[in-house]
Amino acid sequence: MPLNERHILVGITGGIAAYKTASLVRLLVKAGAEVKVIMTETAQNFVTPLTFSVLSKNPVFTTSHQRDTGKWNSHVELGQWADLFVIAPASANTLAKAATGIADNLLLTTYLSAKCPIAFAPAMDLDMYAHETTQKNLATLKKRGHLILEPTSGELASGLSGTGRMQEPEDIFDAITKVFQKKKSFSKKSFLITSGPTYEAIDPVRFIGNHSSGKMGIALAEELAQRGASVFLITGPTHQPINHPAIKRIDVLSADEMYAEAIKLFPKVNGAIMAAAVADYKVKHKAKTKLKRTGDELTLTLIPNQDIAAALGKQKKEHQVIVGFALETNDEENHATKKLIAKNLDFIVLNSLKDKGAGFGTDTNKITIIDRKNNIRKFELKEKSKVAQDIIDYLENWIK
Repeated sequence: MPLNERHILVGITGGIAAYKTASLVRLLVKAGAEVKVIMTETAQNFVTPLTFSVLSKNPVFTTSHQRDTGKWNSHVELGQWADLFVIAPASANTLAKAATGIADNLLLTTYLSAKCPIAFAPAMDLDMYAHETTQKNLATLKKRGHLILEPTSGELASGLSGTGRMQEPEDIFDAITKVFQKKKSFSKKSFLITSGPTYEAIDPVRFIGNHSSGKMGIALAEELAQRGASVFLITGPTHQPINHPAIKRIDVLSADEMYAEAIKLFPKVNGAIMAAAVADYKVKHKAKTKLKRTGDELTLTLIPNQDIAAALGKQKKEHQVIVGFALETNDEENHATKKLIAKNLDFIVLNSLKDKGAGFGTDTNKITIIDRKNNIRKFELKEKSKVAQDIIDYLENWIK
């Protein structure tokens, strides 16, 4: 069994999603894990400790000591016992306390004592999740190397719809399993990834750009880093955080800046993933001062930007691999295949704006991979973190 004899500590905080955690505990036990559960006081308002005691086949811990017997529940022993500590659901309150070191209950004192991998599965209303304080706390926990199981989008307990739903128990179970199965398949390998949009200046104030958020490129960088690679992430303007220590972030604005960095770094790496939405054109004559409204028509002359993927394709050595991206609106596979050949790519990741939930600014993507051996593989709509896993899994077959 995949988790045979692993010690999994499950923390449950206050939130309606606590009812899902019962299914998670059942899956963990069924997979051979020994499970112990810590519940906060507010978590017990949603599900009883008896439920988790029956499912885990162990007593449930709720306080630092048993009031009836006086027995001490040692947070140190619990932290040392665990091979992995997963907190699901993780409320905004618990995330804030964990990020700042507040330890006012058994779950949090155990968190501060644990030496094992720690995973948080946030669950809250969409405005709470989107709040800058919550995002800052999540970024802090990511920086510490903790696994954040990003919430999904859908109907919430408030009746609103948006991002904030705890991942399904099956998905959390898969993530826990991968912590123990994760191969360092890219150890001692290095990669260049381009990500995000580029901004092509019209004048000191205005620019031509696109709607790329950089989420896909960052997900790829983090997945590669988790598998042991060192990553150079050349990114256009994005607010997405980068926290893995194996990722070196290089911020650029224009296609010319991205081109210069890519050309400089490519000879040093084993491969490149071209996930950026690079502007095909730039303004021929950038105004040195802000253009004023005159009431007349304004004509801008655009000239082609340098093709970064094609330039790297010409330089590619036998030991290197290049992955391209294609966002198309019609005749998708034909256009992507032509790009694959023309730019000397090893495989190309195609997504279409016709597919709902794919493309710019979304948390999901739906892709098709086409490689130079004429293989075509289609994938279902998934969270971008899972899409990144699919792409890096495919990449493993191409690295020498």
